[in-house]
Amino acid sequence: MGAPSALPLLLLFACCWAPGGANLSQDGYWQEQNLELGTLAPLDEAISSTVWSSPDMLASQDSQPWTSDETVVAGGTVVLKCQVKDHEDSSLQWSNPAQQTLYFGEKRALRDNRIQLVKSTPHELSISISNVALADEGEYTCSIFTMPVRTAKSLVTVLGIPQKPIISGYKSSLREKDKTTLSCQSSGSKPAAQLTWRKGDQELHGESTRIQEDPNGKTFTVSSSVTFQVTREDDGADIVCSVNHESLKGADRSTAQRIEVLYTPTAKIRPDPPHPREGQKLLLHCEGRGNPVPQQYVWEKEGSVPPLKMAQESALIFPFLNKSDSGTYGCTATSNMGSYKAYYTLNVNDPSPVPSSSSTYHAIIGGIVAFIVFLLLILLIFLGHYLIRHKGTYLTHEAKGSDDAPDADTAIINAEGGQSGGDDKKEYFI
Repeated sequence: MGAPSALPLLLLFACCWAPGGANLSQDGYWQEQNLELGTLAPLDEAISSTVWSSPDMLASQDSQPWTSDETVVAGGTVVLKCQVKDHEDSSLQWSNPAQQTLYFGEKRALRDNRIQLVKSTPHELSISISNVALADEGEYTCSIFTMPVRTAKSLVTVLGIPQKPIISGYKSSLREKDKTTLSCQSSGSKPAAQLTWRKGDQELHGESTRIQEDPNGKTFTVSSSVTFQVTREDDGADIVCSVNHESLKGADRSTAQRIEVLYTPTAKIRPDPPHPREGQKLLLHCEGRGNPVPQQYVWEKEGSVPPLKMAQESALIFPFLNKSDSGTYGCTATSNMGSYKAYYTLNVNDPSPVPSSSSTYHAIIGGIVAFIVFLLLILLIFLGHYLIRHKGTYLTHEAKGSDDAPDADTAIINAEGGQSGGDDKKEYFI
């Protein structure tokens, strides 16, 4: 009996006879399978599990397809690639976790526009799934219909993106040294995300992240709380809750809560000018700081009653300083959170001499004249040196041209009527 006529008997034998199911190993022995007696297995499973063939056919690994597991963020696109070395004139097929055929070769089998063909050759079948949802997660199967049918699995993991965290529990107008508790929550992460706290650049140690499964049974809601004591330096600070999850790929997803802290005022006195002298105008600025800012300033001088000034303005003005203004001054800055008093000791210095304009003018003129005289002296020195050198050179040449020139030891010879041969006067310069 030929192989084609024996195939139906082999299929019937595989589907209905084997107790617990059986499979032929590559060495020719039967192995147990988890098939109940009388259960009708799918055709491709029956063929791949029970076809009685020679060990040489089963030993061929070139017809075994291979794939890879994929991880994709919800809303993204995943590409499923299936490859085989020896296709044995058969086509590759992709099926979803529900065993619905997606593509058989280049032919679309499931009407889902999100699923598109990327590449189809005898050795490769690649498809893409766009706008991936959490429901698309599962095990996808690549099959090749050789004898027996061979399959490869690709596990697709879909990551749920956590929502922007929400901070609750803030009460406005915290007072200095109060304790406050803030809570943070984020939903939709898969797997469960982690929450962290910080105040500005400083890390806050909150409670461990609590995890609760969402109603859809796939994603999770995470929450965390942090408790801390506020100080005046925390006024205007941002308390930040951040969610960390692999789907964010390092991107920041956080929420900030700015807090306000009420605290008692402080003050300091600043003079303008810094070193006051007698006769000058002086302003003493009382610089108050607080939340709320000071609304009233009271100026006092030790030994003087009543107060010098009580107003909302923070400056004390001296139009014309006198020696009698010297002393210790106090400024009390007041808000509805309390008061603070700052002190400043004023020492009025003697008036500084003011240089006259005529003296300044004469000094400038004198400097200019001195500079010009200096330049003229330099010029005269160079001019004299120049003339002496050129005159000496001229006389030397004249002396060398005369037969009556004196000896070299003679510097200057004046011959006036003392030499024979003439009354001419000759001067030699060596």
